[in-house]
Amino acid sequence: MKKTLVLGASLKPERYSNLAVNRLLDKGIETVAFGLREGKIRDVDIKTDFEDFQDIQTITLYIGKKHQSEYVDKILSLQPERVIFNPGTENPELYEILKKNNIAVEVACTLVLLGTGQY
Repeated sequence: MKKTLVLGASLKPERYSNLAVNRLLDKGIETVAFGLREGKIRDVDIKTDFEDFQDIQTITLYIGKKHQSEYVDKILSLQPERVIFNPGTENPELYEILKKNNIAVEVACTLVLLGTGQY
């Protein structure tokens, strides 16, 4: 099973990142999460250290462009197959960096992809 990292996970149930974790789990997709605060969404621990992640196939971003530069090296070090830029996270400069590193870029909504069977 391929693993997804939700980057920017929130403990607040009304946040889209929280919904994404729940829907990924509902679909049986192995899911890990990174956030600013440690906690749990169902049985997924929200980690605050990238050292805890490995074998990531997809990163789904819930961090706005303003703060993404802090995570570029960490994203590249994980060498995911693709990064999904959810609404509000669009960043053409980061798209180019990822593409140069053979990482696919998808500008889409994870919740819609899951809901329509396109994930």
